[in-house]
Amino acid sequence: MKNPSNKVRISYGDAIVSLVLIFFLAVFCKVTELSLIIPFLLLFFGLHLFFLNKSSLKLFLNLGLLLALVLSGTSVMQSYTTNCPLYLPVAGIAMLTMLLFDDLHLVFAMSFLSSAFVGLMLSQSRWLTTLGVSPLDVMLIFLIGSLAGAYAVRDARTRGTLIAAGLYVGVIQSVGMILIHHNLVLLLSPDFLKMYILPLFMSGIFCVIVLSTLKIFEYLFGVITNFSLLELSDFNQPLLKRMILEAPGTYHHSLVVSNIAEAAADAIGANALLTRVGAYYHDIGKLDQPEYFTENQIAMGNKHDDLEPSMSRLVVLNHVKEGMEMAKKYRLNPIIANFIPEHHGTSLMHFFYQKALAEAVDQSEVKEENYRYPGPKPQRKETAIVLLADSAEAASRSLEELTPTRIEEVVRKVINNKFIDGQLDESNLTLKEIETISVTFTRSLSATYHGRVKYPELKNASDYRNTKSADENPDQSRRDKDSH
Repeated sequence: MKNPSNKVRISYGDAIVSLVLIFFLAVFCKVTELSLIIPFLLLFFGLHLFFLNKSSLKLFLNLGLLLALVLSGTSVMQSYTTNCPLYLPVAGIAMLTMLLFDDLHLVFAMSFLSSAFVGLMLSQSRWLTTLGVSPLDVMLIFLIGSLAGAYAVRDARTRGTLIAAGLYVGVIQSVGMILIHHNLVLLLSPDFLKMYILPLFMSGIFCVIVLSTLKIFEYLFGVITNFSLLELSDFNQPLLKRMILEAPGTYHHSLVVSNIAEAAADAIGANALLTRVGAYYHDIGKLDQPEYFTENQIAMGNKHDDLEPSMSRLVVLNHVKEGMEMAKKYRLNPIIANFIPEHHGTSLMHFFYQKALAEAVDQSEVKEENYRYPGPKPQRKETAIVLLADSAEAASRSLEELTPTRIEEVVRKVINNKFIDGQLDESNLTLKEIETISVTFTRSLSATYHGRVKYPELKNASDYRNTKSADENPDQSRRDKDSH
């Protein structure tokens, strides 16, 4: 459900800090004799972020750091080395932006700015005069290389994809240079390969080296990429390993939730891998007292039968608190840790609330807010999907008749209750996406809990031989039956 008021707004403090940083960049450019258009471009980039409703000081600083690396790298190569500037791995900045933020608007803007900055800084380079290329030529070549590399690493999950993207950048930039210098005599000259093609191709290879710093930027920027998500999905991770051994019921529940949540996320275009990994860790707090949760009560009675509803409430609430403490102890990425409190939102513990009302002498003393989770409500689509999947899976498992029709009824009832309760208000899910999630849940749960053919029980070995003989010789079996 879209919330029209849920927009990112920049504060006056953030605006002042941004302007101060741009001012110091202008002073630096003046002192180092760089073009003053560089800080001016950065100012308009900040305005662009603002009008895209993505403006935040943190994001501006993160992207500014990446651009600062371009400026410093170009400056060092130009001032302290004699290497050709076409070796610069400019496309690596756009590729990092794609992997870190997965935002096409940001990728295009960063590709343009990084290429423009390099073109402006090399405007007086002796190398460009020697090569016979203009700063505009350099900018265009690096721009198409940056865009090609960024699109090549989108949704990348393997190292092979990164290596292939680097090669792709090198080829695209080389083709760009050939298209700019389409003089046949120049193309056939012996020095063309050494002076033009080799540096641009190696620039793409160097981009792969730049991408090896991805983990550092994940830590600095507080984001998570597909590579870290795949690491977290390994069941040899300490928390998941503990869950398998100490809370097998919760582990199985998390697996089912992750499967149906991932399918729903993929159906609406959300981050399916993030949803799956978040579902793995959403209930890690149950490791503290696993026996108090139904899915782990295999060979024992329900411990809540002997507890007051108020005590049961504290035990259940505690699994969220313990989960957050475990996430901090094991240094779980904050984006994954957010699944722990948000997968319940501010939902009501309906069973214990109704039990408290039934046992209370004065029902007015039983406060509904005391039986609600502390929240917050889901802040993104992925956590909202896990919230719905968690409730739908638990409700479906309690059904005596696991037919597609009954599962669909329960799924729609669960989702409708969460919607009416306002648990989806801050997640930006649309009504159409909620309907798609409902259909996907029904299909996935029906496949998970599908019925099986009931085989007849054989009482002795002669029954087995007779059955086998009938299967091997159906005509004789039919004649025997007719004779009787």
